[in-house]
Amino acid sequence: MEFLDPGEGGRFLRSISRMRSFSIVFFRLGAGHEGCFRTRLGELNKHRAPRMQVSQKTLLGASQTLTELLNRDAVQVELIPEKKGLFLKHVEYQITSRRFRASVCRRYSDFDVFHELLLQRFPYRMVPALPPKQMLKGVLAAVSEREFIEGRRRALRRFINLVAQHPVLSEDELLKTFLTFGGSDVQHKLREAFRRSGDEFTTCKIAGQAKEYLPPDAQGQFASSRELIHNILNLFHGLRDRAERMAARSKGNATDLLMFGRELSTVGSDAWPVPPLALASSNWGTLRHSLKGLSVEFALLADRAAQQGRREEDDVVEKLDFFLDLLRSYKDLSERPWHQQILQKHTNARKQTVNNMIQPRDPVSVEQLKSRIAQQEDAILTAELRCHFSLLCLHQETQLVFKYLQMTAHILGALINSQIQGHREMSEVWNDLHPKLSCLFGSSNGTSSTRTPAGEHPTPVTLVPN
Repeated sequence: MEFLDPGEGGRFLRSISRMRSFSIVFFRLGAGHEGCFRTRLGELNKHRAPRMQVSQKTLLGASQTLTELLNRDAVQVELIPEKKGLFLKHVEYQITSRRFRASVCRRYSDFDVFHELLLQRFPYRMVPALPPKQMLKGVLAAVSEREFIEGRRRALRRFINLVAQHPVLSEDELLKTFLTFGGSDVQHKLREAFRRSGDEFTTCKIAGQAKEYLPPDAQGQFASSRELIHNILNLFHGLRDRAERMAARSKGNATDLLMFGRELSTVGSDAWPVPPLALASSNWGTLRHSLKGLSVEFALLADRAAQQGRREEDDVVEKLDFFLDLLRSYKDLSERPWHQQILQKHTNARKQTVNNMIQPRDPVSVEQLKSRIAQQEDAILTAELRCHFSLLCLHQETQLVFKYLQMTAHILGALINSQIQGHREMSEVWNDLHPKLSCLFGSSNGTSSTRTPAGEHPTPVTLVPN
C-alpha cells in the first residue's frame, strides 16, 4: 500500500465532506436552488482523488507466496544474562534482525509499549498477542521459573516475526524503530513515531476508495471464512498437543536410556566377591566387569534421544505455535467490536443531521447551520469511509491467513524429517552396540559380531544356549 502524510489525508477527507455539506445546506435554504446544487457537486467531483491504477490482486497481496512472506525477515530473540538490582531482577533480550542488519537490547516493557502502539496504529489488522509478563497463579507448581522464561522468549520471538513478516506492519516506521534504535529511550521514540503517523486509515492513500476494491459480497465471504478459520484453529490445537507429547516422550526416553546405562555401570562396579559355585558354572566376574563399559553407548543413545526431542520441539512444536499464534490473532481481530462501533456512530450522526435540517430547535443563522451540518457530514463521511476501509483490511487479512494455511505442508515435512533423522542416528548407535554384545556373550552362543547393514534386521543375541 501507499501512504499519505496525515495532514494531507485529513484535508482530503474534510474537503469531500464540506463540499457535500454545502450542497445540502444550499439545497435546504433554497440559495441558488438547482444550479447551485449542481455547482457544488461539480466541486465535489473535482476534489475526488483519481482512482489508483492498482489491480485488486496486487492490492490484496495475493501475488506474494508463503515463501516470500516468511523470507521478509528472520528475527532472533535471545536471552541476555540477568541483571540484578538492589531489589528486583529483570530479563533482557538481544533482538537481531536479518533484514535491517541490526541488533538491539529490549526488555519486556519495550515489547508491551510496541504492542500497544501497533494496536492503535493498525486497528483493523492482525496484531499478535504478547505472552504474559509473569507466571499465572498455580502455574509455578507445574512450570519452573526457568521454563517460564524460556517459553516467554519463544513466544516473543514468534510475535516479532509475525509482525516483521506481515506485508503491511513490516513496512511501518514503528517496526523499524523497534528493531534498529539503539538508544535507551526506545519507548519515547516509538510514541513519537506513532504521533507522526496516527492510525492507518489517516495515512493510507486508498482509504477513500476502499469500497471500490471490496468484493460484492464482502460480509458474506468474511462470515464463511471466519467460521472455517476458527474451526482450523480448534483442530490444530489438538495437533499441537500431540506433537508436544511426542517431544516430551523423546526427552523422557533420553532420561531412561541415560539412567539405564548408569544402572549397568553400577552393576559392573559391584565389588562383591564371586563365590566358587558361580565361578564354576558361569563367567559372571568377567561379564560383570564388561557391563560397565556399555554405559558409554547408552549415554550416547540418551544424547541422540535428547537431540530428537529438541528437534521435535524446535522444528515441529514451534512451527505449530507460530501458526496458532497467527490464527489466534485473526480470531481476535474478527471478534473486535470496532465494526459495530463504526456503524453505530454513522447511524447516530445521520439521525442528528436529519433532525437539524428538518426541525432545528433554535433559530440559527445560515453560517451556523452550514457549520453544524458540515461537522456532522464530516463525521458521517468519515464513518462510512472507515467502515469500508475496515472491511477491506479484514478481507486482506483473511487472504493472508489462507496463504499461511500452506504452512501445514511445512509442519508435516518438519515432523517427517525429524523422525527420519532421529531414527537414523539412533539406529547407528544400536548397530554399533550389537556386535559388542555378541563379543560379550561369546561366539559359542551362535551370535555374529558382524555389523548389520542399514535397512536389515540384526541377528538376535542368544543369551541362553540351545
